Amino acid sequence: MKPSTVVTGIGVTAPNGLGTKAYWAATLEATSGIDRITRFDPSRYPARFAGEVPGFVAKEHLSSRLLPQTDHMTRLALVAADWAFADAGVQPDQLDGYDMSVVTASSAGGFEFGERELQALWSKGSKYVSAYQSFAWFYAVNTGQISIRNGMQGPSAALVSDHAGGLDAIGQARRQIRKGTPLALTGGVDGSISPYGWISHLASGRISTAETPDRAYLPFDAAASGYVPGEGGALFVLEEANAARKRGAEIYGEIAGYASTFDPRPGSGRPPALKRAITLALQDAGMAPQDIDVVFADAVAVPELDRLEAEAITEVFGPRGVPVTAPKTMTGRLYAGAAPLDVAAALLAIRDGVLPPTVHIEPDDGYQLDVVTGIRTTPPRSALVIARGYGGFNSAVVVRSAR
Repeated sequence: MKPSTVVTGIGVTAPNGLGTKAYWAATLEATSGIDRITRFDPSRYPARFAGEVPGFVAKEHLSSRLLPQTDHMTRLALVAADWAFADAGVQPDQLDGYDMSVVTASSAGGFEFGERELQALWSKGSKYVSAYQSFAWFYAVNTGQISIRNGMQGPSAALVSDHAGGLDAIGQARRQIRKGTPLALTGGVDGSISPYGWISHLASGRISTAETPDRAYLPFDAAASGYVPGEGGALFVLEEANAARKRGAEIYGEIAGYASTFDPRPGSGRPPALKRAITLALQDAGMAPQDIDVVFADAVAVPELDRLEAEAITEVFGPRGVPVTAPKTMTGRLYAGAAPLDVAAALLAIRDGVLPPTVHIEPDDGYQLDVVTGIRTTPPRSALVIARGYGGFNSAVVVRSAR
């Protein structure tokens, strides 16, 4: 029997709350963090709303030495890591570095760093690395900075599979725990709210250009017209269950199942692979569809993609067969940080016995989904989290109570 992997620490930086407690309180109060961009003037762009992390002042959390070496996303990740360790009751400097692994994901964060490098390139010439090199390097920055800062020398990785990357990181971290690494830090903190990043996001054609924030991000709604980007995410401390209990750690829940698939080539005539990812994750957890109490949807708010996700969910669970929620309607889609934030919400929902809401939407009956639009006090003991990435990535994670 494979070792059980549990979550003992959570660190959150989200657009509707800085810190796990603030994020969860805002989520249960249906408080949105989506508003007009403040980090630059968005007036000349067709899309002007995003989810920005409020009240974050890097110098209050990090040393002055670190600030010139990092960008906004890396700073958020370093702080989320500190909070996850503290929540788990772990002091990394008191552990053997080879007993600690770091596995994180990134998708959009490199744009801000690349913009800074381009500005340097234009002003000072070939002394500076190219933008392409800076992007390639950035994807490993969060993992590298976290490992260096905390002396973590165990098996580590930085994964890039767009919005699905955060779940892939959790799956890989669970593998390391099963192989014998005592502790892993994993998840994703991502986003790039900067002019260069914003232009790149707009090129996808999936960004909402709505005129008001409460109508900008409407998954599974007849008025859906794209999503709102955001920044932030969640990081977790994972441990083997028996070891965590032995040291008296609080356990939020178990990472019970994980799977990833890749969609077939467009025009091949083969169906999308999201349903298979869900089915494989359930099999990995040793659970049947009726054992899942709530689904945290990917929720792109692009009608065709919403339809494909709804079809996958209804084919596995039946029409309106399981509650479906998308609390990311309060934060925007945080790229590789979005699904880890959903995992955090799922674990907190299991802890507190509530289902968090999807805000602002009127579910279209054609999707045949039981969308949670207000808090439900039906206590969940398990949850499925779904994520998809641009280009065909699909991932699914099952979490359940460890009690």
